[in-house]
Amino acid sequence: MLPSAVDLESATLNAWPALQVVHDRLWVWRAAGGYSKRANSIHCLDPSDGDDAEARLERLAALYRYNELTPVFRVTPLASPGALAALDRAGWERFEPSRVLAMATPAEAFELRHEVRLFDPRDPAWFETQGRMSGYNVHTLSLLKAILEAVACENCGLLAYDGEGRPVAAALAAVSNGIGVYLNVVVDAGFRGQGYGRAVVSAALNWTQSAGARSSVIQVLGENVAALGLYRALGFAPAYDYHYRRPAP
Repeated sequence: MLPSAVDLESATLNAWPALQVVHDRLWVWRAAGGYSKRANSIHCLDPSDGDDAEARLERLAALYRYNELTPVFRVTPLASPGALAALDRAGWERFEPSRVLAMATPAEAFELRHEVRLFDPRDPAWFETQGRMSGYNVHTLSLLKAILEAVACENCGLLAYDGEGRPVAAALAAVSNGIGVYLNVVVDAGFRGQGYGRAVVSAALNWTQSAGARSSVIQVLGENVAALGLYRALGFAPAYDYHYRRPAP
């Protein structure tokens, strides 16, 4: 049996920590200088926690404004009806529909058709290369480095290489509560469609299996058809959908 939504959400939050966290009962306000919506949004972790939702939503939104960030709420199956009603009444618009995919971690290792190397994610050889492929500026790269330094669970950076020894794809993997989590998957623009994404994610799955993961989870933009096809080919299946909400302009 695959983990529940609360287990998967907990694992992904642990694998990608925020740099600032505020708890309001079972709502969690997270911020990381605006880098990634996952680390810069409000998460409701209990469908029954909807009391005083309007006041709490405004209070947490004010925290984002105080920190010069856009208020964002991440809507998953754990979001309470009270929270959803408060978002509707406040006129927060829906954006970026996405999907959570999960699977039991395969017992057998995937065969790799390209060279993949493992790194400590805090090694500049990994995070600077991943940042370059993603087009990060100096500020965003510094936020990535700070987040990586805050990860408490076991984690690994991976790079796939072409035949000339150039790094052309990257991924981050972590194991939290027995669940493998996969993040920051990117393939250099000039090398897409050549199997490097499959190689780096396959190697990440192999690493999490060796690290004791019993199941795996990955989050994907709903419009990223190529990524959805790759992950389904590797054995992932839809677990649930989510989206974000923000105040209308």
